[in-house]
Amino acid sequence: MKTTLIVNANIVNEDKVFQGDVLIKGQYIERVGPDLASLPAHTVIDAQGRYLLPGAIDDQVHFREPGLEHKATIYSEARAAVAGGVTSFMEMPNTNPPTYTQQLLEEKYARAAQTSLANYSFFVGGSNDNLDEVMRTDLRQVCGLKIFMGSSTGNLLVDSEKTLESFFSRFPSVIATHCEDEKTIKRNSELYREKYGENVPIKCHPLIRSHEACYISSSFAVNLAKKHGTRLHVLHISTAQETKLFDSAIPLEKKKITSEACVHHLWFDHRDYEKLGTLIKWNPAVKTMEDRDQILEAVLNDAIDVIATDHAPHTLQEKQNTYFNAPSGGPLIQHSVVAMLELYHQGKIPLQMIVRKMSHNPSIAFRIERRGFIREGYFADLVLVDLNDPWKVEKSNILAQCGWSPFEGNTFKSRITHTFVSGHLAYSDGHFQENTKGLRLSFDRQ
Repeated sequence: MKTTLIVNANIVNEDKVFQGDVLIKGQYIERVGPDLASLPAHTVIDAQGRYLLPGAIDDQVHFREPGLEHKATIYSEARAAVAGGVTSFMEMPNTNPPTYTQQLLEEKYARAAQTSLANYSFFVGGSNDNLDEVMRTDLRQVCGLKIFMGSSTGNLLVDSEKTLESFFSRFPSVIATHCEDEKTIKRNSELYREKYGENVPIKCHPLIRSHEACYISSSFAVNLAKKHGTRLHVLHISTAQETKLFDSAIPLEKKKITSEACVHHLWFDHRDYEKLGTLIKWNPAVKTMEDRDQILEAVLNDAIDVIATDHAPHTLQEKQNTYFNAPSGGPLIQHSVVAMLELYHQGKIPLQMIVRKMSHNPSIAFRIERRGFIREGYFADLVLVDLNDPWKVEKSNILAQCGWSPFEGNTFKSRITHTFVSGHLAYSDGHFQENTKGLRLSFDRQ
């Protein structure tokens, strides 16, 4: 069985940073500790003081396959993920056709097994009439149920309160929700359309998909979960007010209700619409500086549990459209880890906290088996990072199939140099080894 020894690394794991070595045997971490350099191994990598992190686990991506391959594919976006230090992803059901059935779900898994360089899982989608199908989900093999409680790109809106009650009262595992109140958004859209016609300025996006729209929906979901004891995970929190819905005092292992912040809501604010326009049109919208700063504070105080991307690529031609016709979403997964490391360089978040929110906590929240930590016996999902090797995001180095990034022109201080996926060195200094694919995630659930 192939062995790889990583020596002289600064290991960031379980709220500690320490010098050490890691021995990989096959798919797994065999040894972690100091002074392992004398152990025999087929390959030795000298980290030379670079930082070794557990691979990031992104719990919210849209890789567009099947049906929207002109935007992206599982192959192209998983490749971008691995180059960015993301070793596992959970993909959403708003493809074409939507992933409403077990058959369509397994077809996605079969495609990923053939093409994904990263480890993978796929959400089953909830609709107004597929409860029985959803209840057939194998909870040990599927990350969870996704419910759109507000419409977004690829409209899978669940707007029946009776259906929502049924899902929340009966589904026995993670329900992940997109929370925006549809009635509020429609009312706001009509007001701004009356004022501007089709040429609504992009700066109005956070006024249309407003603070009120987000809070009404998120608070409704939280109250519904409390009523039924549901395991709820609220995605992409975008307002300061919403952060108050979540309890920072309960250990994550005991939380029934968890939440996620996305990189774009931690990085951009309303001032960036002037420069970037529809390139930063997301649902829910990027809002004020105060919202951005409070979301980061909620990450730091454990009210928000997970950092992810909502990676959702569209072609540049699609994005360069009038307000109502430009789709929401953008590519982020290649730059999520380095963007968060930039906030570390700015003194806004510790390294250990980045690892906790991007690696440890997704594993805990979704009960992923043997991933998200640098532990003996766990899968070797590992990332080597040089914290002092600046590089500029340019079209020539963007790997998402859409070929653009809202970070284009930014210089990041940190660089991903090596990414191991289930023990396989999938990425090294700009080069991919695609002969071995990622694995399907499994979950420790009854």
